[in-house]
Amino acid sequence: MKQLFFILFAVLFISCNSTKEEAKVEITPAKNFYKQSEMAALMLLMYEKNEENKKLILAGKSPKEFPEEFLKIHTAQLTDSTDRNQNFEAFSNYYIKSIKQVFSSPQDSLIENHNTAINSCIACHETTCVGPIPRIKKLLIQ
Repeated sequence: MKQLFFILFAVLFISCNSTKEEAKVEITPAKNFYKQSEMAALMLLMYEKNEENKKLILAGKSPKEFPEEFLKIHTAQLTDSTDRNQNFEAFSNYYIKSIKQVFSSPQDSLIENHNTAINSCIACHETTCVGPIPRIKKLLIQ
């Protein structure tokens, strides 16, 4: 009986020590291997600038200077290079034309021109990469 008790105690002791050893093992999060494309970075910048424009317009001010980096929309590397097609080119040309109008608009047409530029983003994203549409819609001025 003592031997059975000793064996049972030894098994429990060993299994508890194994658990303690396992608990000491550190689990580190996997490294993020995602590399952002030039276009993804540019679109994040566009979002930030359009968010600033929205705040300015709502405060009764006009955005001052067209961000020249927006012109990189024609050359920035896409996540999927096959997305640069006739539709993309047409939408990107329209966006540049629309956003430039925001920077040259009289006060009374700022909201309309801002929303036109944002709607051009939404229209393009409806054809490819629909994920950001809900976020982009937040840039619209009601």
